[in-house]
Amino acid sequence: MTLNVRISGRIGRKVAEVFDAVVNPKKLSSYFTTVGGASAPLVAGTTVTWWKNAPVEVNEVETDRRIVFHWDGGTGEDGTRYRTKVEMTFEALDDGGTMVTIEETGWREDAAGRRGTYLNCEGWMQMLCCMKAFVEYGINLREGFYLSEMRGVPAEAPDQ
Repeated sequence: MTLNVRISGRIGRKVAEVFDAVVNPKKLSSYFTTVGGASAPLVAGTTVTWWKNAPVEVNEVETDRRIVFHWDGGTGEDGTRYRTKVEMTFEALDDGGTMVTIEETGWREDAAGRRGTYLNCEGWMQMLCCMKAFVEYGINLREGFYLSEMRGVPAEAPDQ
C-alpha cells in the first residue's frame, strides 16, 4: 500500500488570484501559516520557512498552474527523519473559479507514516477551507482556532 493524501476543492476566484494566495508570503500568512508567517515567496530552488520548524524546499513553480515542494514527513519507526513531496495544482474552471488539488506522497509504510497521512489530510483540508474563506471573503478562519493560541502560546506547525 502506498500512503498518500489527496484533497481538492473549488475556490471562487480566478487562477492567478488563488495561486498568488499560496506563493505570496503576506497572503499565505493571512490564513495558513502561524508564528511569524511565511518567510519568503515560493520560488523554485529556494527554501522558505512556514513555521519555526517547517522548512519548505521549493522544487518547482509553474505560475498559475503548479507548485511542488518537499518538507519534513516525520520520523519513521527506525528513528530516521524523512521528507514528503507536496504537489499543488491549480485548474481554471469554466465558471471563472479555480480547482485546487493538493497531493502529498512519500510517507513510510509504518504506524508513524499512517498517522502522518491522517494528520496531514486534516491539515491540508483545513488549509484549503481557510484559503477559500480568505480569498473569497477576506476572513482568517485560523485566527484563534487553536486552543494554544487562546492561552497565549503561539501555535507550532501542525503534526506531520
